[in-house]
Amino acid sequence: MVRNRQLARWPFLLACCLFAITAFAEPRFPPPDFSETQHQLPVATTPAARAVWLAYLDVAVLAASLGLATWFIYKQRSRRGLFWLGLFSIAYFGFWRKGCICSIGSPQNLALGLFDSSYAVPLTVTAFFALPLVVALFAGRSFCAGVCPHGALQDLVLVKPAQVPAWLEHGLGLLPFIFLGAGVWLATTGSIFLFCQYDPFVPLFRLGGRSAMVLTGVAFLVLGTVVGRPYCRFACPYGALLKMAATVAKWRVRVTPDICTQCKLCEHACPFGAMREPEQGTPPPGQLALERRRLAGFVILLPVLMLTGAWLGGLLGGPAARLNPHVALAEDYLAVKDQAPTQVANTPAELALSRARLDPQSLVTKAAQIKRQIVIGGWIFGAWVGLVIGGKLISLSVRRTRTDFEPDRGGCFSCARCFESCPQEFVRRGVGPASAPEGLVGPADAKGAHV
Repeated sequence: MVRNRQLARWPFLLACCLFAITAFAEPRFPPPDFSETQHQLPVATTPAARAVWLAYLDVAVLAASLGLATWFIYKQRSRRGLFWLGLFSIAYFGFWRKGCICSIGSPQNLALGLFDSSYAVPLTVTAFFALPLVVALFAGRSFCAGVCPHGALQDLVLVKPAQVPAWLEHGLGLLPFIFLGAGVWLATTGSIFLFCQYDPFVPLFRLGGRSAMVLTGVAFLVLGTVVGRPYCRFACPYGALLKMAATVAKWRVRVTPDICTQCKLCEHACPFGAMREPEQGTPPPGQLALERRRLAGFVILLPVLMLTGAWLGGLLGGPAARLNPHVALAEDYLAVKDQAPTQVANTPAELALSRARLDPQSLVTKAAQIKRQIVIGGWIFGAWVGLVIGGKLISLSVRRTRTDFEPDRGGCFSCARCFESCPQEFVRRGVGPASAPEGLVGPADAKGAHV
């Protein structure tokens, strides 16, 4: 068990560095006066921009919450502490901040900022992207444990979790990585922010939104009563990044504080299918040779999958280009350029077309450039999908040695439920058979220690 006093403090130091950078709010023009035409401005569907000091307050709260979650996991080993922290996250990052800004959508902002020099990524967005990832590189998925309001909300509705079959778990587990690749691909060209458009819980936090997404959020919560965190496991794109970072984390969650008694209680306590059974010993020679041939076959198959994916992604690039507003407007203009323009533009589409006729060459040239970028991005996205599938096949073919029941490094949400089921954890706390849950503390040996 990790007992590093500095582990929970460094996020606060990062927050202090962020506050040390001065920033000024960008002045905004007042809206035009439409009193003569009786036109009314549409109601905004996203939260208004906040004062700079409030945005930095959000970063400070995020850093403090990450530090507190890490402390609860590795020092206190407290499920109760993570539960109350999750309630705070739902109230603060969810309903009060209305789910924005959030770490889940931040990769899109960074992707657009990297490929579009005219788009400035706010420092707070960068912090929301980087802080949970940096923590994950050292201490696993502390963000998922009790800081992310999406995960905490799903934890609240979990009633009686059922185990998802392993084959289905592995198959659906690829979707977050595919969703991550698609979102970054389309964000780089300013086409669409997929993560934000199809976030099922932000409309619930805002108490309003598109009916389809509200119903999707409700469906996830209903499913979450019997399947632990379905969105986090099978859809969340930022969770895919955290999973990769947690795989190489310096520290990891350990169920038992000392000796594993192989009681399997932690395996039944984990609602996310993240517990891994012990694997030791040398397999029979015939089985070992078969496993080696299977692994070699998947390694050879990997570049084939990537090339096939790149080809299919290139084919997908053309239809996907319609998601970009410039490309869509240019194609609409080319479709009606020979028709006589309407006298009065009554709809936003007609108004856009009338403006496109003022400089059609510039519009068409820019749209062609963007379309080429989207097609090239489609190749990369397809290769990424092939890499994800091939990498999964290879990982399932690698034999690992484990002597105890251990949480999967990437798949563990650090929820601390397994701590509450371990008999050795009750021994560490000094909980005797009279006060411990029935069946969690074994008989005492000759020296009085429970086994």
